[in-house]
Amino acid sequence: MINKLRGKRPLLTVDFSYPLPLSLIAQEPAKQRDASRLLKFDRLTNKITHGKFSDLVTLLRPGDVLVLNDSLVIPARLHGQKIGGSANVELLLLEEISDCNWWAMIRPGKRLPPGTQIRLHDKNGHTTEIVATIREKNEKGQASLKFEGTKNLLASLNRLGEVPLPPYIRRPTGSHVADIARYQTVFADAPGSVAAPTAGLHFTPPLLNALRRRGIITCTLTLHVGSGTFAPVKTKRIADHSMHTEHYTLPANTAAILQQARREHRRIIAVGTTSLRVLEALARESHKLNPGTGRTDIFIYPPYEFQITDALITNFHLAQSTLLMLTSAFASPGEISGRDLILNAYAEAVQKKYRFFSYGDAMFIQ
Repeated sequence: MINKLRGKRPLLTVDFSYPLPLSLIAQEPAKQRDASRLLKFDRLTNKITHGKFSDLVTLLRPGDVLVLNDSLVIPARLHGQKIGGSANVELLLLEEISDCNWWAMIRPGKRLPPGTQIRLHDKNGHTTEIVATIREKNEKGQASLKFEGTKNLLASLNRLGEVPLPPYIRRPTGSHVADIARYQTVFADAPGSVAAPTAGLHFTPPLLNALRRRGIITCTLTLHVGSGTFAPVKTKRIADHSMHTEHYTLPANTAAILQQARREHRRIIAVGTTSLRVLEALARESHKLNPGTGRTDIFIYPPYEFQITDALITNFHLAQSTLLMLTSAFASPGEISGRDLILNAYAEAVQKKYRFFSYGDAMFIQ
């Protein structure tokens, strides 16, 4: 039983804790994407029902708009060796500054000062012509790197990098070949994420086609998911947490579809917390949802009044994470009671042995 919040005290990070057996953290994707389980939560009745992800064909209504995040996960984990030394170095690319300049995390970071050069290896461990130079470090421990030996690092990553699986997926041999395809949505198109927008992992081309035949409209936006999505909230009060920023793009055709749906009072359904954050950030800035690119650090937690999103498809999230807080806000807009509702739903999911996190099962909140 989840302890219910009492009174009107500020929400604390510890309020978003829940017990989870390690055995329920999915280490592999489901054999078939759309065969994942689906927990359905009705916000009008607080009723929970259970089914499979492909049930969306009957759960969604003709005219509903599904908003998909088409960001593509890049092979962002790189390996190399310090020039003039023997130290092996691991890099995790975070964000592109320009064609050959990136922010990255470095291991071992403390022993590698600005000016250090690192010769990269390819995926087979062979040395390459590409060299990374540490230009500067910031207060977060991240390093600005300049890459030489390539005109565009992004174009070279497929021969260099590995899929950057989340830290809770632990395997003796690292990422599997299957992860290259499965830790990626079937509609991924815009390279830039270092973590997958996981709610979209459940969709298949046949499922998307079935939804479109039923009259459900699909459209895409882009939010490049950074490593900050896994960062724990370290402040005692969640209101004191400093949210990471991420780059987004809202195409003109998607903006037009959303604007028409709003005029016609049709449902807008966010596929994932990433899509929802873009929608709500833009709706908060302008009622018209202007197309364009930008950055958002929107932090959604209870109580929050949603401006545009009518339903949410999402996975099960880590305890004390910003994603769990967002989902709790969506369960009961404008109230703090969503925290109790979601944690009770999670408790039922644990009891019924749902699979959690990136490769796990999904929720549909409407």
